[in-house]
Amino acid sequence: MLWLASMTMAVPLCPAMAAEPAAPPAMPAAPPAISPDYRIGPGDTLKVSVFQNDELTATLPVRPDGKISTPLVEDMVAVGKTPSQLARDIEKSLSEYIKAPKVSVVVTVALSIYSQVKVIGQVKTPQSLPYRDGMTVLDAVLAVGGLSQFAAGDRARLVRTENGKQTEIKVKLDALLNGGDMKQNPALKPGDVLVVPETRF
Repeated sequence: MLWLASMTMAVPLCPAMAAEPAAPPAMPAAPPAISPDYRIGPGDTLKVSVFQNDELTATLPVRPDGKISTPLVEDMVAVGKTPSQLARDIEKSLSEYIKAPKVSVVVTVALSIYSQVKVIGQVKTPQSLPYRDGMTVLDAVLAVGGLSQFAAGDRARLVRTENGKQTEIKVKLDALLNGGDMKQNPALKPGDVLVVPETRF
């Protein structure tokens, strides 16, 4: 009787497929760009860098009194100044200790009222909005949900305070939103207030 021996053949194991490389973690959203003419206010965080003097470089908040203190410079008024203006003022103070200091000031966290734009009056959700570089009236109106049914859009005004002087810019929001008149879409600045009055019956 013929016995057939069943032969088992070793089957080489296939190498495991290489795992897909893990996707890099999502990068956090970049913070809104700070405009060069941004006015520093209480609550902001600043990075003050002194070229070739790392020991004088510091990251610090603007105090409620509007001042900052850095190594060698105490109680420097920061509120109301642009970063470049504050850098020049710090350079003047440091020049008593360092020859030709070069200082840069960067707003790393903007939390003051100077970093906001307010939209008030006859809009869907009146509120303060975080300012970002390049922001326009249309951006602000869309962010608050548009105009209310009682809004007199063409009598809106933009209230702006610069160097202690208040000015008003007339804005025709109905012409902008309904007619696409981009001449009625001026760029905003930190601290601007867009006022939308109620229609007259």
